[in-house]
Amino acid sequence: MRVMVFGTFDNFHPGHSAYLSQAGAFGTEIIAVIARDANVLKIKGRAAQEDENTRRLKVEKEIKDLGLAGQAVLGNLSDRLQVLKDNRPDIICLGYDQKVDLKALCELIAAERFFCEIIRLKPFYPEKYKSSLNRSN
Repeated sequence: MRVMVFGTFDNFHPGHSAYLSQAGAFGTEIIAVIARDANVLKIKGRAAQEDENTRRLKVEKEIKDLGLAGQAVLGNLSDRLQVLKDNRPDIICLGYDQKVDLKALCELIAAERFFCEIIRLKPFYPEKYKSSLNRSN
């Protein structure tokens, strides 16, 4: 079973590790989609503190360190949903606080004729491990 996760993964911390670990428990392969720098700026209104390739490499290392099969890939700049079409996951795991247009996601899944489960994962000490709390000024 192919599991897909999405995130910025800025300043990688134990909450990110828990997110990947939880998602990995649902399948045999994990694909972590790393938000592109331009999309982070557009969506969050601020740049990530680490560039997209640094974030991708950190996530890729963590996937291996957790003993999971899979990879970290950069999202598509022009079509944020293209990665779904290309990889056709069986399961999409969302972080507890990820803002996602679920209606649009479900419509894409139906339109592309692949059907996957969407699972919202549990937080891991969000009062301590949340990127917005750990941003350096």
